[in-house]
Amino acid sequence: MSAPDLTGKVALVAGATRGAGRAIAVELARAGATVYATGRSSRDAGRSEIGRPETIEETGDLIAAAGGDGVALRVDHLEPDQVRALITRIDTEHGRLDILVNDIFGGDRYAQFGTRLWEHDLDGGLRMLRMGIDTHAITSHFALPLLIRRPGGLVVEMTDGTAEYNVAYRHQVGFYYDLVKAAVQRMTTAQAHELAPLGGAAVAVTPGWLRSETMLEIFGVTEDNWRDALDREPHFAISESPTFVGRAVAALAADPDVIQFSGTVVSSGQLAQRYGFTDVDGSRPDCWRYLVEVQDAGLPANTDGYR
Repeated sequence: MSAPDLTGKVALVAGATRGAGRAIAVELARAGATVYATGRSSRDAGRSEIGRPETIEETGDLIAAAGGDGVALRVDHLEPDQVRALITRIDTEHGRLDILVNDIFGGDRYAQFGTRLWEHDLDGGLRMLRMGIDTHAITSHFALPLLIRRPGGLVVEMTDGTAEYNVAYRHQVGFYYDLVKAAVQRMTTAQAHELAPLGGAAVAVTPGWLRSETMLEIFGVTEDNWRDALDREPHFAISESPTFVGRAVAALAADPDVIQFSGTVVSSGQLAQRYGFTDVDGSRPDCWRYLVEVQDAGLPANTDGYR
């Protein structure tokens, strides 16, 4: 399949400092879109509460290195005035918004995995809800009036887990994390319903086991030697680079028939089968099918037929 062409499109990737958001911003720009990439960690203002060293300006540098057109901005999406100002700027500079990617979370900072509701730190849990739900609602509130000016606008809600996988309570991640991801799926359903009469679509996209900066650090590896972590965790063999989900969102945004996915949750692996793109190593990892059929089934790690 030919590379996605988003020439002339304007995109906002909210939460693009690192991980999936950063890769999505880069791949949308590589496909020809003008990309506004936002985050809180900045060279000038310092790190956000997440405490990671990546900055939003580095994302801007990567967009430029990919030959794309982008603007990297420090924006706190929990602050309505900042989001309002951001959308006003996009309107002033381009008069349109074609793609909105709600990727903000960072709640892992507060997650106490495997902890029951009454045992989980309350302040941290409530902060997760603010970071993973309120940010998306605030951003869509201000961005959608600009997005609906032209038919064909697309909202991408980034989540964790397919609709089928998330039917069951994910007790391993706990009450607050599970609630955030369930809410994001519901927000996708609602926005799909409200955008449909105006020619817009809303789709939730989930990566698989993402080799984010944090995950690579946990395993003590880099993107170049990530397979060295398989001795410690064999199932890490199904993992994928952030670029894979970046390519997934770019392909989805370039599909003139994207409305077919509106209101659904799709994975990077599913979209790779649909659009023909690959991860950086040429494979197409299908993580969520692997989790059900291999890892959760208690079978030995074996990615044959899954990437």
